[in-house]
Amino acid sequence: MAGRAAAIRAIGADQGDNGRMGDKLGEPDLAGGFAAAAAASIELDEALWDPISTAAVARAHPRFDEMVLDACCGDGASALPTAELVGPGGVVDAVDFAEPLIDAARERAGERMPQLRLHVADVTSWEPTDYDLVQCVLGVFHFPDIDAGTRHLIERARPGGRVAITVWARGAFEPLPELLADALPDGGASLDAAVPRAAGLESIDTSGSLAQWLTGLGLIGVRAHAVQRHLELTPELSWGLVEGTALRFMLGSLGAPAVEKVRRRFLAAIDSRGVPSIDVTTLIEIGRRPE
Repeated sequence: MAGRAAAIRAIGADQGDNGRMGDKLGEPDLAGGFAAAAAASIELDEALWDPISTAAVARAHPRFDEMVLDACCGDGASALPTAELVGPGGVVDAVDFAEPLIDAARERAGERMPQLRLHVADVTSWEPTDYDLVQCVLGVFHFPDIDAGTRHLIERARPGGRVAITVWARGAFEPLPELLADALPDGGASLDAAVPRAAGLESIDTSGSLAQWLTGLGLIGVRAHAVQRHLELTPELSWGLVEGTALRFMLGSLGAPAVEKVRRRFLAAIDSRGVPSIDVTTLIEIGRRPE
């Protein structure tokens, strides 16, 4: 059962296109892991990250000429539409620690968005402040200390500025983590030592609990948006979700032959269980920093 809990917990440690989160003890090389898997994550843009980010940006409502911090920006799924909305008179500082993803965001943007400033950096130590909007799409679980990291983001907003946080809703991705755990050589028994620990994950996966948490961290006027969405599965997409999200950490240090066996068992389990789709509902909470 401990392995199952770790399996389900794994997806909470992910933005898919970036992230790092967990206890220092037993934590894998998450930065290196995400950088190595950047291409697989980018393959999920159309199916997963772009629609989620578009919904988040629409609710955060970046405005013309605003200054925005896009934390854990990945390959720009939320940063690029935000830059379009703030226009040439605005500024979007898009920050991610994974250089391959920042490179991909730069390629996507080209030369048409001088207002988009891309940075390879740790957003939990990002110093500039006074942003009109601070947004983080599926990124807060990547912080070594989720409370301290999110509070740091809130403090980047100007007094009266907006903060928009997006997380996975309860039940997102199920039953893929459990099926992947079952497909591992040890049936998932070693996952507690290998999977990042999403401390607090279970306590902020509903609109009410997320709002309460953000209010406790200093936001006011917090309002919730649940964006319901299902993703139709194919064998290619099912395995792509393993390779391109935090589920990949469940594979640990398995070599290529072992990973191939896991892939076959995993896809066979999806087929035998008759899983046509998964829930990828997100919660978007928007509040203001007090004046």
